[in-house]
Order: sequence, then structure tokens, then C-alpha cells
Amino acid sequence: MAIRRTTILLDTDLLERLDRHVRQERATKTAVIASAIEAWLDEHESAPAFPFVGIGRSGHGRLSLDGRAIARRETGRRPSDR
Repeated sequence: MAIRRTTILLDTDLLERLDRHVRQERATKTAVIASAIEAWLDEHESAPAFPFVGIGRSGHGRLSLDGRAIARRETGRRPSDR
């Protein structure tokens, strides 16, 4: 995973809360901010359309597993992100 730098602007109260949290949790601001952004995006991003994935039964048990793997890959989710 490539990491890139960015700058964010926060009001003083929010930044002080972040500072207290990272000290208490022994975390980094980067980790907390990245986690918060990821959680927000997971909640607010619209679900992508997958016209190639069908619903139904198949005699081939791998098809549903492969479909889920494709969907995870296309949405950028890891298998543990359920």
C-alpha cells in the first residue's frame, strides 16, 4: 500500500480531543484519522453496481465464493471487512 501525505485543518477543540485520545490509547494521529475516514467512507459511499453478478443457484459451489471475492476486490474491501 502506498502512503501519501496530506494536510487537514481542525478547530482547536477537535485537535485537542484528538491529542488526548492518541496519548491515552498510545496510537498515532495518522492511524486514528485514517480509521475515522475509512469508517465514514464505508458508511457513506454508495454501493457499486455489479451487473455481471447474478443471483441464483449453481451446481458449481465456487461461483458464489468467486462472486464475493470479485465484489470485495472491486470495492477495495478485505475479506475481514464484513
